[in-house]
Amino acid sequence: MQSTAAQWNRRLAPYVGADHRRSIGQLILTLALFATNITAAHIAYAACWVVSLPFSFVAGLLIVRLFVIQHDCGHRSFFRNATACDWTGRALSLFTLTPYGYWRRDHNKHHATSGDLDRRGSGDIDTLTVREYNDLSRRAKLYYRLYRHPIVLFGFGPVWQFLLRYRLPIGLGNVQRSRMVGSILLHDAALVSFFCGMAWILGPAAVAAVWLPAVMAASTVGVWLFYVQHQFEGTYWERHLEWSFVDAALSGCSYYRLPGWLHWLTGNIGYHHIHHLSSRIPNYRLARVFAEVPELREAPSVGLLESFRYAQLALWCEDRRRLVSFRDAHVVPA
Repeated sequence: MQSTAAQWNRRLAPYVGADHRRSIGQLILTLALFATNITAAHIAYAACWVVSLPFSFVAGLLIVRLFVIQHDCGHRSFFRNATACDWTGRALSLFTLTPYGYWRRDHNKHHATSGDLDRRGSGDIDTLTVREYNDLSRRAKLYYRLYRHPIVLFGFGPVWQFLLRYRLPIGLGNVQRSRMVGSILLHDAALVSFFCGMAWILGPAAVAAVWLPAVMAASTVGVWLFYVQHQFEGTYWERHLEWSFVDAALSGCSYYRLPGWLHWLTGNIGYHHIHHLSSRIPNYRLARVFAEVPELREAPSVGLLESFRYAQLALWCEDRRRLVSFRDAHVVPA
């Protein structure tokens, strides 16, 4: 696993590039299943809201799969034509509630800086080192503890991110602002038109009762997947001068060992180390790469049940070179 980025690019080149038949088939099947579950949820809602919830939950899981397709479009790996990727990604953003242009720019920066302690803040779960935490004021320590609490991180956080944060052109740098404000506001206008149209046809109460549980399920699962694929005990963080793109991919991204049906629902994003190593490989080839390239099976792996204990990890210890909980960090009390 000591190959350079250029050597890995040559080795993984046969897997790069879209198979249009598979891409179109995956897109149509996922949209059809999503439409079926949303329709079933609305039909069930007419009889009893509780009966509609399982259909909304499954629809939420399918939104995660649609997000992965949008994500592949952002990496220009889902179709060979960049314009086809961009318009597909924009269309899917109506269901994922994620402004395509803004997210694509931010996410590509995440790929370029993941695991770099000196370039944190692009598409990451905010993570402080033990020393940085100890240097905070009492109020800042309390804020960070609240932010990293699982109820906030996986409960309120996803709702804030997908229902509110992505609606507002805030927190943008000067370079981003001029280019991204339009992307966010146009996306907002499309969402207003889409949901107002459905509310006019089906009624606002029905749309809220069916779609809100689906969006909340999708956002929580999505944030959890992103978290556990980077925030595990032996992950990789390094100062910029020592940082390596290959090491960040193969040591700082996990292989999430999921049952086959969950890999399918989540678009194989659990093979996250392979995706970070070569983001131009479409999601439907990641499992094949994992099976055919033995070295990639040496990457850190995280089991489904095992992963839940990582929710308590909150700080990077530079001395021990691992993520630790507040209890294990020996921090200065707030």
